Amino acid sequence: MTKTLKIILRSGKDDAIKRYHPWVFSGAIKKMEGPVFDGARAELFSNKDEYLGCGIYQDATIAVRILAFAPSRPQDFDTTFWEEKLRAAYRLRETVGLTDAPKTSVYRLVHGEGDHLPGLIIDHYNGHLVIQIHSTGLYGFIGPIAEALKTIYGNQLKSIHDKSRETLPASFWKDKEPSYQLFDETGMVEVLENGHRFLVDIREGQKTGFFIDQRENRQLLSYYVRNKKVLNTFCYSGGFSVYALNANATEVHSLDSSARAMSLTEKNMLLNFGKTGKHRSITADAMEYLRQTDEEYEVIILDPPAYAKHQHVKHNAVQGYKRLNMEALKAIAPNGILFTFSCSQVVDMNLFRSTVMAAAILAGRQVRILHQVTQPADHPVNLFHPEGQYLKGLMLVVS
Repeated sequence: MTKTLKIILRSGKDDAIKRYHPWVFSGAIKKMEGPVFDGARAELFSNKDEYLGCGIYQDATIAVRILAFAPSRPQDFDTTFWEEKLRAAYRLRETVGLTDAPKTSVYRLVHGEGDHLPGLIIDHYNGHLVIQIHSTGLYGFIGPIAEALKTIYGNQLKSIHDKSRETLPASFWKDKEPSYQLFDETGMVEVLENGHRFLVDIREGQKTGFFIDQRENRQLLSYYVRNKKVLNTFCYSGGFSVYALNANATEVHSLDSSARAMSLTEKNMLLNFGKTGKHRSITADAMEYLRQTDEEYEVIILDPPAYAKHQHVKHNAVQGYKRLNMEALKAIAPNGILFTFSCSQVVDMNLFRSTVMAAAILAGRQVRILHQVTQPADHPVNLFHPEGQYLKGLMLVVS
């Protein structure tokens, strides 16, 4: 059994934990007794010595990520513990029809707090699993996590790849290498999503390689693009573009500022359509392109990266979303469809909708909402951790 760190909270700082919020901030801690190190098994107690739960300690602003609330009191975070947690996540994906779907071989297996595993992301790509860990404390358990995954997937598992280098601080990696690497040195995996084929770069690609959270929104787009000219900005690997062409858009332009992203988009176009004159790749800044283009698009997709990852930059992010949406609203054809997104956690749906409304006022366009969308079921939101609902989108018709 791992030696345990006892953490006693300040008076009144246990309320959030009693409401099952999975984070303990360093400022809430009154004192600590026992071995203090990143990865220590931490038991939490109120100022009145009531047992509250246990988790993993880390010397950071979020000092403890809770893995079990009272009265549960696991003795150790060993392979058996992780197997039980990961099987629960797997069963949820079975329930929503993703683990054996004939037309979809890519899904999120673990969505951090949404699966009661704060700090842990695991994505499945046609038998390949990609792990991203967001806590140096949790990283010490990647071994038993990987062993549990091997047990759950058995001979269906082709490889496990660790991409935590992108999420943990650079100082953490001094003299360290990620623990699990691809068996396939290329890092490229072919997957199916709703019958569409995609190459995913799980070694060098953004996040774990693919934006799985847009699966249902890509499908929704398909119902609106027939016989229309489409611009897909911030296209990355061309997800929305592939769906649009398969849904009989007359022409699709894919735009990204990254030449690497555009190369991957073109590979996915070839994979699905061979050589086609219906697609054009554009390597450019989205804001500048929208300002200067003479093209008249009937559908525009805005799916930018997170403009704000912290509260102190929220104002700047809102201004960025407003300017971007204003330019798109100015450029779009009458009765066009604008599909616009924010994945900034600190910008909630109400604020995003208000920001787009401000953009519409500045652009002088009449706008109606057709759909308000979010992340799919394999990215569940813990009711007690509303911060987990990060993706929000609006499908608009623009007069």
